[in-house]
Amino acid sequence: MKILAACEESQTVCKAFRKKGHEAFSCDILPCSGGHPEWHIRGDVLPELKKDWDMIIAFPPCTHLAVSGAAWFAEKIKDGRQQEGIDFFMEFANAKCPKVVIENPVGIMSTHYQKPTQIIQPYEFGEPFSKKTCLWIKGLQPLKGTKLVDKGERITFASGKSMPKWYSDAFRLPPKERSIARSKTFQGIADAMAEQWSSSSLDNPEKQKPFYVKTPLELDIEGNQIRYPLTDK
Repeated sequence: MKILAACEESQTVCKAFRKKGHEAFSCDILPCSGGHPEWHIRGDVLPELKKDWDMIIAFPPCTHLAVSGAAWFAEKIKDGRQQEGIDFFMEFANAKCPKVVIENPVGIMSTHYQKPTQIIQPYEFGEPFSKKTCLWIKGLQPLKGTKLVDKGERITFASGKSMPKWYSDAFRLPPKERSIARSKTFQGIADAMAEQWSSSSLDNPEKQKPFYVKTPLELDIEGNQIRYPLTDK
């Protein structure tokens, strides 16, 4: 398949699909850091969306969309930055491609667009880290966790709030490097995408339904609610 990993400078997803024999390319306004510039399209991704791709996996910037930045929403709504973020996200949602995946943290697109198909965590894919990640999926099956491991260390502040240590450590980096470090896809998730989506498809993508928690609640070994696709009664 010909695959576009949009807004990806790390090439983590691009390289995972290349290992599976696909013609995958990353695209970003930044130079790639994954070591394969020959697989990287540096520049505006929007013209690329008009080309023929078998699959698009997009990682649009979340700076103006994620709830972690809610304290600045009023300012960003007023000056138009949030609307720019919404419009850019929707370019991928409306892309004329049979298989599209959009990745973003928990944010406003759940209401401005629609609820994500599923929400995943790195620790469900063999990576001992926490990062709640939303996936909006068209034309593909939802990802299945590959290995449940520890959630990773958390830092608790004097206020009582806490956050994953890896995320907190990123504050030590300069702003631009901090953003890049936090946005990189974990290898376990990239490998699962390449493994499962190399052959996964839906006969009728329009019938795909979001994930919901079944009742009675089922819990995994760490006490988290297990999420399943909503099935027909």
